[in-house]
Amino acid sequence: MRAEARQWAGLGLLALPTVLLGLDVTVLYLVAPSMAADLAPSGTQLLWIMDAYGFFIAGLLITMGTLGDRIGRRRLLMIGMIAFAAASVLAAFAPTAESLILARALLGVAGATLMPSTLSLISNMFPDARERAVAIGVWATMFALGMAAGPIVGGLLVDAFWWGAAFLLAVPVAVVVLLGARTLLPEYADPAAGRLDLVSVGLSLVSILPLIYAIKHLAVDGVGGQSVLLVVVGVVGGVLFVRRQRRLSDPLLDLSLFANKAFTVALLVLLIGLVGVGGSMYLVTQYLQLVEGLTPFTAGLWMGPPALAMFAAAVGAPVLARRIRPGYLMGATLGLSLAGYGLLATAGLDDQVPVAIGFAFVYLGLGAIAALGTDIVVGAAPAAKSGSAASMSETVQELGIAVGVALLGSLTAAVYRARITVPAGLSPESTAALDDSLGATIAGDLPEPAVQAARLAFTTGMNVAALVAGVAIAVATVLCLRMLRHVPPLGREQKDSVGV
Repeated sequence: MRAEARQWAGLGLLALPTVLLGLDVTVLYLVAPSMAADLAPSGTQLLWIMDAYGFFIAGLLITMGTLGDRIGRRRLLMIGMIAFAAASVLAAFAPTAESLILARALLGVAGATLMPSTLSLISNMFPDARERAVAIGVWATMFALGMAAGPIVGGLLVDAFWWGAAFLLAVPVAVVVLLGARTLLPEYADPAAGRLDLVSVGLSLVSILPLIYAIKHLAVDGVGGQSVLLVVVGVVGGVLFVRRQRRLSDPLLDLSLFANKAFTVALLVLLIGLVGVGGSMYLVTQYLQLVEGLTPFTAGLWMGPPALAMFAAAVGAPVLARRIRPGYLMGATLGLSLAGYGLLATAGLDDQVPVAIGFAFVYLGLGAIAALGTDIVVGAAPAAKSGSAASMSETVQELGIAVGVALLGSLTAAVYRARITVPAGLSPESTAALDDSLGATIAGDLPEPAVQAARLAFTTGMNVAALVAGVAIAVATVLCLRMLRHVPPLGREQKDSVGV
């Protein structure tokens, strides 16, 4: 069945929350310095403000995807839009760092209802394989566009108003989606779906959140009793979750999907790619503002060329993939992105041009894998399991961004503390600020020698983090070229999908 004008108009409506979700992932990267000056969060609190949103989305996507099958995907989308707008208002007017962390967590819960709803509704609206590939490409492009626009929009709003204004964009978007949903979007609920297993929901959270928290502590504070305990809790939670899914007749996550190697490898590539991009974006935006001293809006403009590179890849890759195998395209663009990680790994002070060019190459790889990887994941699953497949695709992408910020951000912080040199004559308060972070050093109005030492230490940390991310991306490149080479061009029937 070919899609009609209503379906394409519905896709345009679904693009709005998709752009909003992508924007909310990255908008704080340019807002963070202004927000930090107002709320004065600690280094750990700042990381939680940045990634609490992604953590809770990643932890609840599978649950919300299953819930949408039971109560209706359009209904879940509408509920989620109301909740997202309300949480955005709370974040915009948060008076303390703790309240902003809570608001970001609530945004993650609400965002987890939106992401599987948009992608699973697209699968229902476009049954034709070629049209579905185009629609998913548009969906991935809109999410990528939101991520790319986040720093620019954030910088513009901070300069024009205040940091909280960046969150209020959700309110008009929610109004438009709620007004158009019943007319343009179909409702879908699985009549054969069983009850939601709350034990599985709890186990899924126990398996994700402790591991992420442990990564933060391991990178910053080294191996300790608390971090080891958290790792053990996460691993045990994951094992119990998998065992329970195998026993349930109606599991929260259908593990049989992972028997398809194309499905599994595409998820792994998305995870690795988003770890590199999420961490790199966090560090690059900090570099432009804190090391180079650019205003939020000017830093956002420097992020414009990388945004265009990602947009071009996200739009062009699905078109090229009609003739060229997606695995080859994904591998080629990831290979190009290695040049970007190399530039970030060798950048020094006053190198905003090489940093911007390097990040453009990084974003080029993201655009291709976001569009093509998502289509591989959704297309590899049977139609009845498209909701679970959509949830898994979004879970690994959100988890990748969150892990990237936590892992590469914490790695940079660890290198910063190891390389920082404290000038003689600093007061204990100034020394504590210098040891904490570059942001705390600048906010503390320390002498120029201390600020320069902090800038150099941060840049060194970014270099090390980019090098580590580049190694991971090289592995993802090989995976694409070797393990996804048999996936056919988009819109063609995939043969022997399980054995790819």
